[in-house]
Amino acid sequence: MRTWALIVIGLLLLLVGAVWTLQGVNVLGGSPMSGASQWAVIGAVLVVVGVYLGYLGVRNLRAGTKTKP
Repeated sequence: MRTWALIVIGLLLLLVGAVWTLQGVNVLGGSPMSGASQWAVIGAVLVVVGVYLGYLGVRNLRAGTKTKP
């Protein structure tokens, strides 16, 4: 269960981080966050954390399937 939670949370952080990064660099408009470089940095950090959590989840998932008969 923890493995899937890591994957889902990582994916959500990746998606939210990507949107915030695009808004921060003013690619996606229509928000007070658009054009604010602070949100580009926060979004990039979320993308990195999301990728790392997803990696941990997939690694745990693969390790668990190798040990089962």
